[in-house]
Amino acid sequence: MSRYTSLAVILLGAVALVLPYGYVIAPTLLALGSVVLLLRCPRLEFGYREWTIVGVLLLYGLVRLSEIWRSGSSLTEMTGTIYVFLAVPGLLLLLAFPPKAASIWVGAAIGSILTASWASWQTLVAGRSRADGFGTVDAIQFGNLSLLLGFFCLAGLGWVLGNHWRSGKKAGCALLLLGALCGVLGSFLSGSRGGWLSFPLMLGVLYLGYGRHLSRRWLIGFAAFFLIAPMVVYATPQLGVQERVQRIFSSYQEFAEEGDPTNSVGARLEMWRGASILIPERPLVGWGKTGYMQARDILIEEGTIHPYLENFDHVHNDVLDAWLKRGLLGLITLLALYLVPLCLFARHLRSQDIQLRALAIAGTALPIAYIGFGLTQTFLVFDSGVIMYIFWWMVIWVALCQRKRLSIY
Repeated sequence: MSRYTSLAVILLGAVALVLPYGYVIAPTLLALGSVVLLLRCPRLEFGYREWTIVGVLLLYGLVRLSEIWRSGSSLTEMTGTIYVFLAVPGLLLLLAFPPKAASIWVGAAIGSILTASWASWQTLVAGRSRADGFGTVDAIQFGNLSLLLGFFCLAGLGWVLGNHWRSGKKAGCALLLLGALCGVLGSFLSGSRGGWLSFPLMLGVLYLGYGRHLSRRWLIGFAAFFLIAPMVVYATPQLGVQERVQRIFSSYQEFAEEGDPTNSVGARLEMWRGASILIPERPLVGWGKTGYMQARDILIEEGTIHPYLENFDHVHNDVLDAWLKRGLLGLITLLALYLVPLCLFARHLRSQDIQLRALAIAGTALPIAYIGFGLTQTFLVFDSGVIMYIFWWMVIWVALCQRKRLSIY
């Protein structure tokens, strides 16, 4: 069964973005595999931290479910919420049969390389303006998740270097470095600019974990790379990054000078303004999705906000969207979803065990990245966003707990 969970973890990274609905394959395998627990009844290491994780998942799932019920949404909109609940038996299976930690880094590296290859084909061969995932993952989700996989590869370098292999360290580092580059390339080819805001914060986590252990030469080398590489990408017109960056400033200028919200920047600013009007009217219970759309239409009829907002049923910001639709409890559960894993993982960033530190870096960067992703997109509203977040949290946490047990002995 440990081989089974290891395979599922590899697939969580490897096929999430390169197969239609690839992001549900590994979570489904983990949920189905948990049936074994009824037959074998293994002993589980289940402490108060695991109870906290389960409590946060169940509360977050119930709040999402109540909003779906309140809005009369279709069953197709419940997929992400169902997988929030399925993460609980998935966690139990992972605790009973921990996967090999190597499966995290192998899956992330394979996923990054395959994702960049697919994105390159879409943009450079098929002539698409932005790479995405078969229509089941849009360009924003695709690019940001690609960036996350690439960062996991950087975090995994410490795990490889701390392994007691007699050979293979160079090959392992080369694979992870290639995965990191491909993850960034996939992000650039998607044109998803919001994720680029998160990357400096993620690099900050990397520095907290590894920085004090690196020589000045390595630090200068990494700093030079992360300064020069974006400049090279920006200067390559075929990648379309230059155009996307310049569009940010032109869109803001159009909104500021002409009041035109029919572009990516202006639309978001107008949505956030509309949310700031509606949230104070129902700060405790929220509006629900249907209620928000009705209230939004009234504001449009009154001329308070622009009619262009009729095209959107969310406000492109996770915090505002949660508070707007699910009220104060929705806001609290979202913050818990961010802060609980952040606290659980960040306390190990100074560990003397570099392999434990590698897992702590990946786990700490996960909520940090999602907070950044959620600034300009309702990232957790989409199935790919919430499923990948929840299950990566479970996988990295179990791997970290397993490593802690091994380091004790």
